[in-house]
Amino acid sequence: MSRKADLRLQRTGTVINMTSSAQETKLGKALKAVIARIEGEFAVRLQHDRDWRLHGIVQGLADDFPDVPFDEVMLTSAMKPDGGILSILDGEGEKHVILITEVKNQGTNDLRKKEGLKKQARGNAIERLGKNVIGFRTAMLTERITPFVCFGYGCDFEDGSSILDRVKTIAMFGPLNEVCVADLGEAGVFNRGSFFFREEEWTEPEMEDVMYEVAKRSIYYYFSKYGEQSFKAA
Repeated sequence: MSRKADLRLQRTGTVINMTSSAQETKLGKALKAVIARIEGEFAVRLQHDRDWRLHGIVQGLADDFPDVPFDEVMLTSAMKPDGGILSILDGEGEKHVILITEVKNQGTNDLRKKEGLKKQARGNAIERLGKNVIGFRTAMLTERITPFVCFGYGCDFEDGSSILDRVKTIAMFGPLNEVCVADLGEAGVFNRGSFFFREEEWTEPEMEDVMYEVAKRSIYYYFSKYGEQSFKAA
């Protein structure tokens, strides 16, 4: 990735690896604010990655679950969430994921109605989202948190829409518009994540607050499991 496409936070030096166009979106600006808040409250080192290579995920899973078979994947295949992957680094430089963010806009029938056009079949952005959610949940199986959040908006997500039931299915039938980081149930079988969906577009401050809460809860989880001192520079 070109260094010109990096977004640097002058106060901390953290680099947000997003395309230059994505940096200027509400999500990109909210992410920048979240990083500033985290580094202002916690003495941790952060790393932001634009994608998560499937090859690395499979290698990690094979090491952690030696009795489970895994298929090979291409070295170039990766999941690329809209907001990238934010991690804290331990004293040895190992990454621990604290925030994965997606944004989905679905629905054009409100605009078609204004133009006097017939309704179209509702889109499939949610089905595409489901694939990535499976990948992120699987990648986090060795932990007891799912630091994933998706912000969805558009007329397809209006109150009473059946499309919301598709979202709830991906959310393992958990409640929408609530932060859910810790895996629930016996042995953490409900590794849901957080799904914020409504008709109106989410504002930058709203996304910032939710993303910060997900990241904060994730950091406290790692502090509790590994010890806060594990995340101090060696």
